[in-house]
Amino acid sequence: MSFDSDTLWVAFGLMLIFEGIFPFLSPQGWRDKMSQLMVLHDGQIRFFGLACILVGLLMLGWLG
Repeated sequence: MSFDSDTLWVAFGLMLIFEGIFPFLSPQGWRDKMSQLMVLHDGQIRFFGLACILVGLLMLGWLG
């Protein structure tokens, strides 16, 4: 699988679309979730970040 700059920009654009859907549709729900995240410990946030990275890598491997 080859990646060029167009693929990177498309992926970035899709990420922005998905990141913007929840705050656009439910700003109060988004605010509530963000306040819940503020009380998590660093280890819990790191674990969630690692899980997202691993799932993303698995998806890329599966799709590629």
